[in-house]
Amino acid sequence: MPLGVAFQLRDDMLGVFGDPSVTGKPSGDDLREGKRTVLIGLARQKMPPTAVRVLDELLGDSSLDDAQVRMLQNTVRDSGAADQVERIIAHNVRVAREALENAPLSASARAELSELADRVTRREA
Repeated sequence: MPLGVAFQLRDDMLGVFGDPSVTGKPSGDDLREGKRTVLIGLARQKMPPTAVRVLDELLGDSSLDDAQVRMLQNTVRDSGAADQVERIIAHNVRVAREALENAPLSASARAELSELADRVTRREA
């Protein structure tokens, strides 16, 4: 379960900050789609009311241009929400690894699952 949470949070980060050459989606695609992710929720909690109004007004606008996407990305990043999500991802990966260490599995199965944890949570942005 914690690895699944970490995976989803990483996916949410990539949906806002991801490199299109890696993700195959335009940068900021989740902003254009208006996805209300944990990242966006945390950003809204941390931002001043005027910034929240701008975010709410632009979030989900499929015609956002690159400059507007960069502005929203910077606003989310500056709120501290991205750093907080990274900490939540790291915590969930630690919990998953602890569970893996205590699981009744062979060493090779543990190694494979550990590699899987790295791949799904450290995908490039």
